[in-house]
Amino acid sequence: MTNNKVLSLDSKTMELIDRKLRVKREMARAKEHELFDVFEQDLTEEETWALKYLYTYMSVNDMADYDSDLFLSYVRKSLEIRKKMPWGSRVPDHLFLHFVLPYRVNTENIEDSRGILHQELFERTKSLSMADVILETNYWCHEKATYIGSDLRTIAPLSLIRNARGRCGEESTLAVAALRSIGIPARQVYTPRWAHCDSNHAWVEAWADGTWYYIGACEPEARLNQGWFSPPARRAMLINTRIYADYPGPEDITLADEWFTEINLLENYAPARVITVSVKDGEGQPVSGAKVRFELYNTAEFYPIATIPTNEQGEAVFKTGLGDLLVRVVKDGQWGEGKITVADNDRFEIVLDQTEQPSGTQDLDMVPPPEREGEAVAPLSEESVERHNRRLEAGTKIRTSFEDTFLNETAASELAAEVGLPADRVWNMLQKARGNSHEIAAFLREQSREHGEWSLRLLESLNEKDLVDTFRDTLVDHLHGALALKGDLPEDVFAQYLLCPRVLYEMIVPYRRFFQEAFTEEEVAKFKADPAVLASKLDENYSRREDLPNLKGKGNPVGTYKLMAGDPVSLDILFVAICRSWGIPARMHPSELKPQYMADGGWVDAVLDASVPCEEAEAAKAWGNIRLLKDAQAPADAPAASYFENFSFARLEHGVYKTLIFSEGQQDVYDQLFEVEPGSYRLTTGVRLKDGTVQVRFTYFQVRAGEQTDVVLTFRHEEHEIPVLGTMDRQVPLTTLDGASCKLDKLIGDSGAIVAWIEPEREPTKHLFREIGELTEAFAELAAPIVLIIGDAEWTASFDTAHYPKLPGTTVFARDASYAALLDVISQSSAHDAGYPHLFVLDGADQIRYMTSGYKLGTGKESLQVLSAVRQKSKDRSEV
Repeated sequence: MTNNKVLSLDSKTMELIDRKLRVKREMARAKEHELFDVFEQDLTEEETWALKYLYTYMSVNDMADYDSDLFLSYVRKSLEIRKKMPWGSRVPDHLFLHFVLPYRVNTENIEDSRGILHQELFERTKSLSMADVILETNYWCHEKATYIGSDLRTIAPLSLIRNARGRCGEESTLAVAALRSIGIPARQVYTPRWAHCDSNHAWVEAWADGTWYYIGACEPEARLNQGWFSPPARRAMLINTRIYADYPGPEDITLADEWFTEINLLENYAPARVITVSVKDGEGQPVSGAKVRFELYNTAEFYPIATIPTNEQGEAVFKTGLGDLLVRVVKDGQWGEGKITVADNDRFEIVLDQTEQPSGTQDLDMVPPPEREGEAVAPLSEESVERHNRRLEAGTKIRTSFEDTFLNETAASELAAEVGLPADRVWNMLQKARGNSHEIAAFLREQSREHGEWSLRLLESLNEKDLVDTFRDTLVDHLHGALALKGDLPEDVFAQYLLCPRVLYEMIVPYRRFFQEAFTEEEVAKFKADPAVLASKLDENYSRREDLPNLKGKGNPVGTYKLMAGDPVSLDILFVAICRSWGIPARMHPSELKPQYMADGGWVDAVLDASVPCEEAEAAKAWGNIRLLKDAQAPADAPAASYFENFSFARLEHGVYKTLIFSEGQQDVYDQLFEVEPGSYRLTTGVRLKDGTVQVRFTYFQVRAGEQTDVVLTFRHEEHEIPVLGTMDRQVPLTTLDGASCKLDKLIGDSGAIVAWIEPEREPTKHLFREIGELTEAFAELAAPIVLIIGDAEWTASFDTAHYPKLPGTTVFARDASYAALLDVISQSSAHDAGYPHLFVLDGADQIRYMTSGYKLGTGKESLQVLSAVRQKSKDRSEV
């Protein structure tokens, strides 16, 4: 460290920290002792300022949910680790403050994990260079977890290790936490939404000797700046990270908020352009202070990848990729909107003069940035590749050996017999609990004798991920606290809206007994007689605080109650939790996410914000319905409607369209009514083409209270020829998994097939497995062979086809030692750069009619559509 000042903080920065800390202290006065008495301890000057720094930029929910012992532990261990690691003195203070010291990575529950992770990694990294430490840490992460898709709640690093699998946001949270535990600056990097396909992705950047490098978390490579996501990242419109501080750069800053900073890292991965959006009113005058939303099509909605206020000149500046965006500008109830093509221009003008939504329909094409090849890199030596593959194999064996300690189906059956519960339901819970299965089994063993099936019903009310990080004390609190108040409620109402502790995506904590002791009998009697009294009490006594954007709605009820403050959604969660604790069925409305309580057999909105205009509060009590009608003119090959896949609803609120939350992938959309609030709505449908372009259609309509609105669900449709892209050699030598030699000819038949070279341990292939599995019935109707081929370099001894029971019965796995056919085909396109899986749809003449490589969600459905169309055309020709 070259600066004698404490953590290189100059007097101006120290004054700023002290001023902001006073604001936070006033905000958290209800937890003054739990949070701030720590400063009365015997702290070094370095500890004091590190702790002040964390408190200054701490989220409201973190002040609510945790106490000072946790934060002091992070500070002391981080400072100790910095002195202990050989590279500690080489990490500049500003990097230490922003990318080593912080305890939070994403939205995970905070555990005191820094020391635990450090003990795991210290011995195996202390003698390596900083660059090699990053690689080695990722091999360790691979030993602990692998990819699986899951819900939006982010589990913490220790919970991920217990589960041994998680989504990319959780894997990268683990990797960042692990790197920080040995003093390596690290940050989680996101593309908020992909432009060329649906979903998003997160990975990790880590700093070594003056340079930031990237890695795919829990998916090691033999060198840095390499990952399967590199090709799709070259098509991104934004790649960013959020820093919980007033961060000065040197990276490009997208948004500098008082409490956090968003930095734009896109240029490290993809071609980018700085664009300026000029906002003017109806008279041509600049509009300052307007919010400019840069919206990208993804999962059938337009998602704001960035929201930037206009400056005094009425301009918002944004660095983005060379694709299309929808720009929506909002201020004081007015808005303007326009599609922009970044590749064509760097200045755009939006007029802010709209107050009513349009009518009818509107069509537009959203084009992503084009595919690009990456910079050429020298190939790794054969020895390096072999060493890397051995490390991957060893890591997989370590992880699967740990998974072997999870309770199995036999143990579940024995437990079920012991406690008198259905074996299939017990196994379903223990299987999902994975590394927490022993804890869940102990809960069932202890509680089922007295409470019978209700102990199991409690577990079944939870989300799958909850079974991984919810423990006995929490489960017992909710079981006992709920059963004491069951009364004569119908069982389904009791189980879903009173017994279940899960409200939204907060961490589940034991709160029933706490709230049952927190109020007087007189207060409880008033709440039960009229839950609106509780809503008013919370509105009067609790302050509403805007939290960091990604942490809204993550506060646990006990913490929010103690702090007497929270963001609006966390206060809503608090209301629902208190209601359930006192026997009042309550929920967050499934699509509107507003708090409601049950009264007279129906749901009543709870108004926790007296600032809401009376007319809005009254309107919220009356709902309307949307009924979707099939398009009578739709062609036979029109896509099947699927919510959040190719259509969604959004309601206009204060100039912005708010997407409604219905079940992802819901397809029975013509057989039910969608209950919604009255208002102006936009139906978005999208058909994504092979190159990533989306054919979008907006349909505008109104919903009135107490009325049903019929809307025809239409998709744009354009005829596309299915080209011949080459020919597959059916004489390719393969080996079946039982060791027998065969030719591709034997596996693909003579009426068309799907052939894919895969990499089972990587996320893109796992997405392909999932997509094909979800289409099992449709593939079964075609009876088409699906041949999944694993090369020797991608093979692991732990691979087991039994892990993929949902794949169609026509699926065959094989091994390929030569890659002859694959290399011959992909060398003719940019596919060789995209990585696995390499998928081909073949017609009956072995002609390639569709091919795709690398990460691309929707591949399963596209390949099914192409194969179906090719077979239909072949049938039509034969009949002629």
